[in-house]
Amino acid sequence: MELTTIHDEVREYYGRTLSSNDDLHTDAPHCEAVAPPRYVTEVMPLIADEIIARFYGCGSPIPPALEGCTVLDLGCGSGRDVYVLSKLVGETGHVIGVDMTPEQIGVAEKYQQEQAERFGYAASNVEFRLGYIEDLAAIGIEDESIDLVVSNCVVNLSP
Repeated sequence: MELTTIHDEVREYYGRTLSSNDDLHTDAPHCEAVAPPRYVTEVMPLIADEIIARFYGCGSPIPPALEGCTVLDLGCGSGRDVYVLSKLVGETGHVIGVDMTPEQIGVAEKYQQEQAERFGYAASNVEFRLGYIEDLAAIGIEDESIDLVVSNCVVNLSP
């Protein structure tokens, strides 16, 4: 299969080439030197192992004080930050993850109910949409419907 666009190349790498964060091929410095804030690291043990293993971001773009907010995660991958945000926005908040890689969205969606149960929620407060971060309208995300937008080392992959 000939890869013809940046989207194709990114989708191939993050969807098929990588199977865990140990597979990342880069000489770029990693952000592990700066640990995420405590309110983020306290949620991490509640996140399913596969989601953590397939996380390819860097650092943490997640601010505090999100109770009840609607948050959009651009390039959500396996959903690690979506699920951290899910816990931080609380049961009355909502988190939408967008990614163009079906394999990554599949991992994220597989854990929706389990993560809701781990957080003690009656129902999941997250959803995942397959699409391009450059065209949110195409996947039904309306202007002025989001309180906060985060992205974890993904905007740089957008053509």
